[in-house]
Amino acid sequence: MSDNRTVFGAKLLPYFLLFPQLAVTAIFFLWPAGQAVWQSFLRQDAFGLKTLFVGLANYRALFQDPDYLNSLQVTLVFAISVTVLSLGVALILALAVDRMIRSATVYTTLLVWPYAVAPAIAGIMWWFMFNPSIGLFPYMLAMVGYHWDHSLKAGDAMILVVIAAAWKQISYNFLFFVAGLQAIPASLREAAAIDGAGPVKRFWSITLPMLSPTTFFLMVVNVVYAMFDTFAVIHATTQGGPAQATDILVYKVYDDGFIGHNLGSSAAQSVVLMAIVIVLTVAQFRWVERRVQY
Repeated sequence: MSDNRTVFGAKLLPYFLLFPQLAVTAIFFLWPAGQAVWQSFLRQDAFGLKTLFVGLANYRALFQDPDYLNSLQVTLVFAISVTVLSLGVALILALAVDRMIRSATVYTTLLVWPYAVAPAIAGIMWWFMFNPSIGLFPYMLAMVGYHWDHSLKAGDAMILVVIAAAWKQISYNFLFFVAGLQAIPASLREAAAIDGAGPVKRFWSITLPMLSPTTFFLMVVNVVYAMFDTFAVIHATTQGGPAQATDILVYKVYDDGFIGHNLGSSAAQSVVLMAIVIVLTVAQFRWVERRVQY
């Protein structure tokens, strides 16, 4: 039997190939992360003229601050809502494509387009549609007796940002669900149908278990997306209001650091946010992955 493994003649070649990616990681992630960790132990005035090492004082102040504890709760609700909504809608749309015989390509293309929209544009678009004065949805809700106003009502504001953030992510989830459905052998579902299993039974006993690796991957990706990549959506729609009802952690980092000029607290918040995402990701891989059927 012949050995078809690729062998590098030059020992340094693999390191040269890895160097660009390692350099990008070091410059754009490790270096800024290290600076944030160091700055979280400092206290600076608004003009950056005086710096004082305060140790863990910034972290202690965070967890004694009611506004920061509120942001933790808001982020938890927001992240869960965005993940569940975007995954649920994407799965329903993917199942619809999987059952299509004609026009599946056109249907898929149209559903992928929203992923190309910038988060800020998505936020502005949904802000216009839910605008109490000119929006279509408030007009329709007023016809059934509900007065929508996300600038005054905390619940309305949360619904708006969740819909805007989830809509942006549905296309991404949809593509992976479609690929996962196409990878399921048709013979399994055909055999179940011959045995008398209906569509619902086939979904719960065959389709969903076979999609569990894809669902697990998307769950991790969507949690990270909701924690980090939704800043532009919040900034374009509610700016954390009303009364900090949509002030998620990533937006509070910006608000305290760039608006309030409290750089030490902002750096500590970014370190805590990074730690929360790492812990959540590790927990998902440790406990949730056990239920995944590969």
